[in-house]
Amino acid sequence: MAYPDDLLSPSEHVVIHKHPHWKTLIVPVLVLLVAVGGGAYLAALVADLSWAAVAWIALAALVVVLVTWLTLAPVVRWRTTHFIVTSDRVMYRIGVFKRTGLDIPLGRINSVRFEHSLVDRVLGCGTLIIESASDEPLEFDDIPGVEKVHSMLYREINDNPEDDHRQEEKVGDGSA
Repeated sequence: MAYPDDLLSPSEHVVIHKHPHWKTLIVPVLVLLVAVGGGAYLAALVADLSWAAVAWIALAALVVVLVTWLTLAPVVRWRTTHFIVTSDRVMYRIGVFKRTGLDIPLGRINSVRFEHSLVDRVLGCGTLIIESASDEPLEFDDIPGVEKVHSMLYREINDNPEDDHRQEEKVGDGSA
């Protein structure tokens, strides 16, 4: 299913829809394992104490806060972050409570490049850098399959039928 259908014009279609690479979830999963394992270990240590019930409640509250803040929030942030290339524009949406969006018309993009470190190359992700009419290039980190996204975006920019139509109009007017 294409995202977001209600934001697309009738002739527009989704070419690429990506969430950030799964590597962004490694630390939250490790935090989950350490918090639950550490909490269980500490609960077993205090089991013989007279105030064990209070200690268990405090440990449970601490584990719930840590897991919510350091695991659940990053997973929800990952799930609600969208990088979309359509036939007309590049869209970037992020956030749950405070939603932020960015749209770049394909016709305004001057150049597209990517960067990825050795680890990113092994994992198959990287940073996509889009230079448009704005002052600063826009960097989109942890894009899965960044090289394929780069080439598809480049193709969309150069194969845009509206650009061909505009060029035909200029040639027909004698202004080209």
